Amino acid sequence: MRYAALNQVAGDLAHYGDFSPAALFNGGQDPTADKLERYSDEQLYALGLYIYSLQPPRNPNRFDALARRGEKVFEAQGCSGCHTPPLYTNNKLVPAPGFVVPKEHATKYDVLDVPVGTDPGLTLKTRRGTGYYKVPSLRGVWYRGPFEHSGSVATLEDWFDPGRLQHDYVPTGFAGYKTTHRAVRGHEFGLKLPSDDKRALIAFLKTL
Repeated sequence: MRYAALNQVAGDLAHYGDFSPAALFNGGQDPTADKLERYSDEQLYALGLYIYSLQPPRNPNRFDALARRGEKVFEAQGCSGCHTPPLYTNNKLVPAPGFVVPKEHATKYDVLDVPVGTDPGLTLKTRRGTGYYKVPSLRGVWYRGPFEHSGSVATLEDWFDPGRLQHDYVPTGFAGYKTTHRAVRGHEFGLKLPSDDKRALIAFLKTL
């Protein structure tokens, strides 16, 4: 409920004196000129109830011997430090490259100061950007692709392909406007694993 309200207000209704961020994306026209109003508390509460009522699809991937081995790889590689069971996230914020964490944020927010190298574009160059990305949960990752915050990579197998770091990589998900190839950088953990360990790790992740 709070997120929906904040997302709407920050995106469509925000004002800083006479400046309207949304006007930059609407040909200079302020969308609030038509007297837009934020969603009511009743609407947001109903939306929250509806979202909580949704059930995920049944996971067809079995926790077999290969997945069991993958769980050991997951633990040995320290993946649980960020993707902590049982939610498989620590719910912390990770600073994007180029973002300097203000001193007051250290006590105000739960910041994990571990470089991940994710493309900072969406969080540093957009009007809703904060400078951070939040550690995502791996629950349901078997059906939640494409991966990376812009959906650049279609499958887990593609995500663990070190070729995605190269400039001539062809994204298997979202490539971008008039873009045929580009590097998909960030989160290089697991890219150097032996192929058998990668296969086991992916099998485990698909069971979550």
